[in-house]
Amino acid sequence: MAKQPQRLLVDGINVIGAREDRWWRDREGATRTLAEQLVLMAAGGAEVTLVLDGREVEGLPDGEYQGITIRYAHKRGRDAADDRVAEVVKANPDIPTLVVVTSDRELRARVTALGAKVQGAMTLLRKLDTLTAAAEAAKAAADETVGEPVADS
Repeated sequence: MAKQPQRLLVDGINVIGAREDRWWRDREGATRTLAEQLVLMAAGGAEVTLVLDGREVEGLPDGEYQGITIRYAHKRGRDAADDRVAEVVKANPDIPTLVVVTSDRELRARVTALGAKVQGAMTLLRKLDTLTAAAEAAKAAADETVGEPVADS
């Protein structure tokens, strides 16, 4: 039996906010960075949906984006993204295989009551850091070989 791909539903601002890197100075930049890291995860076979609140970030449309799905909160205010995450969970045809990534206690309780699994933000961030480092190392290695003479056999 083939292994099911990992199915992640990411509470975007909660994950971004888990890093103490002054993300609030460039919220759009932090959002883009997270989206690009999630694209790497999707390229490895994961099914990823990123839920964001606030206004739409230019270049990150609601819908499909480079192998991930982006969903924006339909309303503004407190818990807007949490409500959107819960909506996405409820609409999912296979809730038990869905992993919601958040460190928000109230949202964790809501989605586990619906039948989804939960993973903390820092767990995902560690995985993304590892993926990003590997991708950067592979790119650097590829860049080093470009322009090298081909050895005669």
